[in-house]
Amino acid sequence: MFQFFANIFGYVLNFIYEFVNNYGLAMIIFTIVIKLVMLPLSIKQQKTLKKNMKLQEKIKVMQFKYKNDPEKLNKEMMKLYRDENMSPFSGCLSAILQIILLFSMFYMVRSPLTYMKKVDTETLNSYVEQLQQDGKSVSAAYPEIDIIREYNYLQEKNKDDEKINKLSLNMNFLGLDLSKIPQQNLTDWTVYIIPILYILSSFISMRLTTAMQNKDRKQDKVVDITENNNTKENSEEKGLIKKEDEEYDPMAQTNKMMSWMMPLMSVSVSLVAPLGLALYWLVSNILMILERIILNKLIKED
Repeated sequence: MFQFFANIFGYVLNFIYEFVNNYGLAMIIFTIVIKLVMLPLSIKQQKTLKKNMKLQEKIKVMQFKYKNDPEKLNKEMMKLYRDENMSPFSGCLSAILQIILLFSMFYMVRSPLTYMKKVDTETLNSYVEQLQQDGKSVSAAYPEIDIIREYNYLQEKNKDDEKINKLSLNMNFLGLDLSKIPQQNLTDWTVYIIPILYILSSFISMRLTTAMQNKDRKQDKVVDITENNNTKENSEEKGLIKKEDEEYDPMAQTNKMMSWMMPLMSVSVSLVAPLGLALYWLVSNILMILERIILNKLIKED
C-alpha cells in the first residue's frame, strides 16, 4: 500500500522538479499541494474538534450521573453522539492518513530513482554493480542515494549526457545536501539543522493546539453557565465532576496520543532517512500551524 502511494507521490514530485530543477524547492511545492488536497479534511476535522469540545460538559454530567452503571453510561453516550451526528472515533481517520503519509514519503525519499524517475529494478542493480566494480561504496539501505551522488558528480563534468541526467537530482538546497543521512554523517553539524527546526515546529504546533483548545473550553463554560442558570442540581454535579474530571473521551485521547506519537516517530525516522524527508515534515508542520490559526478564526461551531 505504501509503495502505491509513494509511486503516485513520485509522479507529482518529479513533475514539479522538472519545472524548478531543485529537489528542495520541489519538495516544498509538493508539500503545499498535499496540504491543499487535504484541506477539506482539515476543515472537517477542525469543525469536529470544536463540536466535540461542546459535548464534553454533557458527557461529564453523564459520567457523574451513571458512574455506577457503565452499561447505561455507554448507551447514553452513544445516543448523544448519534443525536449530534458524530462518531467518538472520527479522529482516527486523520491518524490513519498521517501514518500512510509518513511511510509513503519515506519510501519515496529513500528510493527517488524508483518512484520519481521510474527507473526499473534491473537497471538500478546494474548501476550498483558498476559502482562496486569501480571501487565505489554503495549503501545497502540507500543504494539509490549513492547512485544519485555519483551521477551528480559526473553531471558536473558532462551536462549533456542523457543517461547521467536521468540518474542525477539537484539536491543542494540553501547550502544543505538533502541526500545526506544524519545517522551516516554524525560529525557534520549541517545534517541536524532541519531535524532541529522540525522538533521546534512540532513543539510550537502542540502548544498552539493546547492553547486553542483551552480557550474554546473557557468560552464553552461561560455559555453553559448562562444557559443553565446555575441550578442547584447542575452546580452539584459539575462541582463533583470538576474534582474527578477523569473522563475518557476517545476523540480527545486519540488526538492527544497522535500529537505526541507522530513527532516522535517522525524524528526517529528523519535521523535514519535522507534530509529530504525531514524537509517535507518541517514544511508540513509550518503549514499546519498557519492552517490551524486561520481555520480557528474562520470556523465556528454549528
